[in-house]
Amino acid sequence: MEIPYTVSARRDTGLWNAKVGIWLFLASEVMLFGGLFSAYIFLRLDAEPGDWPHGLLNVPVGTGNTAILIASSVTVVLAWAALKMRDLTKYRIYMAITILCGVTFLVVKLAYEWPQKFEHFGAFIKEDALGKYEPYLGNKHLLEKGLSPRKEITGHLHNKEALSDPNIKEYEIALDPVYADPTNPAMDRPHFWPMPATEKIATIEKSDVKYANMFLPKHSAYFASYFTITGLHGAHVLGGVLVFCYMMLPASTRIYRHNPEHLANRVEVAGLFWHFVDLVWIFVFPLFYLL
Repeated sequence: MEIPYTVSARRDTGLWNAKVGIWLFLASEVMLFGGLFSAYIFLRLDAEPGDWPHGLLNVPVGTGNTAILIASSVTVVLAWAALKMRDLTKYRIYMAITILCGVTFLVVKLAYEWPQKFEHFGAFIKEDALGKYEPYLGNKHLLEKGLSPRKEITGHLHNKEALSDPNIKEYEIALDPVYADPTNPAMDRPHFWPMPATEKIATIEKSDVKYANMFLPKHSAYFASYFTITGLHGAHVLGGVLVFCYMMLPASTRIYRHNPEHLANRVEVAGLFWHFVDLVWIFVFPLFYLL
């Protein structure tokens, strides 16, 4: 028995089975990411002034990845349009570009951006010790400007063994520029272009530190949210790339030769998923990178 409406659409709805299925699946995805984004927003709103990290992500890299995903959304539509015009060569070209964009996004995220976090260090100073590190924090300057205080000192940890060796009583940090010159008005706001750590070394006593670690998920609620949401989004990007790779295999070519509309429908459904993945990133980028 042949299942109806696998290729042709119902007259009353204008939809075929797979298109109904993908919309139902995307509805569940909206609830998934909506819950995660809501949790992130409430965690941030509930944080005390100065407790929530900001300005720690590479904005140009995030901007570039955003442009890559937007471009891939365009090329997957062009691939679908090429099938509608029965141009298999152009379809393969546009689909290859879409796959390349997805792979580039993942490489940038996993091989460049995430490893940078694992090499960076942050130490949250205890409330009663903030005055001791005023030369690095510049909170008096911030108070005069009506800005939130700084409670964390970040940079590159020179003595990484201090993280695991209780006999080492101090952290030696090559300071990020904002802590090397905290009263400079140019440091009051995060910079668009990332600035490398300075050669100025700060010695922070462990007894004055409330919590310290690399920029790992356990570093803070901010990075726990960041790695959870971007990791889940990256898994969706990978899934989309694998589906597009399948649609470039000879099996898909045989489907095209048997019924071109069947393959066009498959690309349209996969494209809807890909557009949703891109839309999720449109929310991720400003929430984590800009705000």
